[in-house]
Amino acid sequence: MVRWEPGAAGRLREAAMALYAEQGYDGTTVAQIADRAGVTARTFFRYFADKREVLFAGSEELERVIADAVIAAPAEAGPMEAVAAGVLAAGEAFVGRRDFARQRYAVVAATPELREREFIKMASLVEAFRAALQERGVAPGRAVLAAETGITVFRVAFERWVEGAEADLVVVIRETLGELSELTS
Repeated sequence: MVRWEPGAAGRLREAAMALYAEQGYDGTTVAQIADRAGVTARTFFRYFADKREVLFAGSEELERVIADAVIAAPAEAGPMEAVAAGVLAAGEAFVGRRDFARQRYAVVAATPELREREFIKMASLVEAFRAALQERGVAPGRAVLAAETGITVFRVAFERWVEGAEADLVVVIRETLGELSELTS
């Protein structure tokens, strides 16, 4: 097997998702994932800390996308407008990734250990929102409330999208933001 074959990370993700679908997360080993991807287990560990991280790699990038969009929102934008910009930017990050998102969602939903890790990821995204809002001068308490609301909108929209909404995630996010606006008026 070639040690540094191009596209190894993508092949490892595809192999892991296929194996998780075939035999479940708990029934899948790193060795099986590496074998299916045509690399060694050592190569697997160059890309991922463990088999769980195949599903969560890229979280830091999503945090950065959110924070950058919140900070870049127009100066006159209020906290929720800035949060909306961050949520929409997060949605843009999933363009062309619906199949993977659906597969990942199913694996995470079926595995308690992974659901726990998903909660940790969501808490990190809340923190990204909060820090960016505070950088914009939003008071800490308001920043936390807006951040938690933004993540709730993202999570609700994401679940609708992977569970069958026909529209793109960004459209579903806009609809969910509209529903929130109606609820709070």
